[in-house]
Amino acid sequence: MSRRAACLAGIAVVASGLVAPSRTAQPLTALQEHARSYQIIAAPACEELARRIEASQPRRFTFHESTWDKFPDGTDKIVVGGFTPVNRIAGEHVLLLASFHDNDVTLSQFQVMVMLLMSFIESLTIVLPFYPTGTMERVVVEGEVATAHTYAQLFSSLPSCGRPTRLVVYDLHTLQNRFYLHGNTVASLHTTVPSLIPYLEAAGVDAVAFPDDGAAKRFKHMFDASKYEIIVCGKLRDGDARVVTVQDGDPSEKNVVIVDDLVQTGGTLYECGAALQRLGAARVSAFVAHAVFPREAWRRFCRGGDRAIFDTFYVTNSIPTTTSKLPGDGVFEIIDITDRVIEDLHSF
Repeated sequence: MSRRAACLAGIAVVASGLVAPSRTAQPLTALQEHARSYQIIAAPACEELARRIEASQPRRFTFHESTWDKFPDGTDKIVVGGFTPVNRIAGEHVLLLASFHDNDVTLSQFQVMVMLLMSFIESLTIVLPFYPTGTMERVVVEGEVATAHTYAQLFSSLPSCGRPTRLVVYDLHTLQNRFYLHGNTVASLHTTVPSLIPYLEAAGVDAVAFPDDGAAKRFKHMFDASKYEIIVCGKLRDGDARVVTVQDGDPSEKNVVIVDDLVQTGGTLYECGAALQRLGAARVSAFVAHAVFPREAWRRFCRGGDRAIFDTFYVTNSIPTTTSKLPGDGVFEIIDITDRVIEDLHSF
C-alpha cells in the first residue's frame, strides 16, 4: 500500500458507506496483507460487483461511485468518482470494472479509460469478465469486420501511464485473441471454473461432459479425472443433418454436468444434454461462464420451456445485465465471481 493510500485508508472506508448486506469483511491472510490496494471505478452494470469487492476487503479496495449521464444530444456526460473534493485517484492503482454488453456503454467506458490513464495514476487494471467480440475473430466474406480485432486495436491504442494496462478477461472464447493486443495493453486470461467445483461437489456430480472437442481441449485438464468421468460429445453427419452424439466416455447412471465457455441460444447444449439422456445419464446439468442469452433465450430452459432439459443450469454473473433477469425457479444457479476476481488480483 502506498503511503498516500495508507493515510487515506481510514477516511475512505468511513466515507464510502458502501457495504453489501450479504458480505462481511474477512480477516486478511499474509498474502492479502501485502497485496496491492486499488481505487475502484465501475461501469453502472458492475457497481454491485464493486460494492461486494469493497465490502470483502475494505482496507484494500475503495469504490468511488461515478455518474454516467447523457447530454440532450445523446453524447456522454460522465463524472468519474474519486476526484473531488480530494483527488484520491492520482498516484494510485486503479481498478476499472467494465461491462461491454452493448456498443453504447462500451464507447462510454473507453472514454473513461482514456481519462483515467491521463490522470497521473500509478497503474490501470481493467476487469472485463466477458469479452463479447471473442467469437468474431475472423472474416469469411471480404468487407466483414472482425470486431475482436478492432476492439483489440482500441485497447492497444490507449494512452500509457508508464506501464502496460492489464486487461483481465475470463474464459475468452478464442484464446488467440490475446495476441491481437499490443503496445500499451496486455491480456491477463483467467477462468471461472474453480468457482464451479464446490457446486459440483455439493450436487454429487460424478461426470463432466463437453459439447465438442474444442471445449474438451480447453477445460478437460481443470477436472480431476479420478473423480469425474470425462465425456466428449460431437456432431456427426447423418444424411443432410448433423446429430450430436457422445464420442468418448460413458454417461450411463452418471450425474453429468456439461461445461462450456458461453451460451447464446443454447441449441448445442440442449442437443448434448438430450444425447446424454438417451445414453442413460441419471441427471444432466450445464455450466457456462458467460450467459449471453440474446433476446431472452434463457426462457426456453425454464420449467415448462421447450428446452427444459437440465436439472440445474449454472452460470456466473459475468454478464449482470442478463443474470439479473434470470428467474428463481430452481433451474438457474448463479455463481458469484467476486471472490474469483479478488483472488486473481492477489498476484499483482
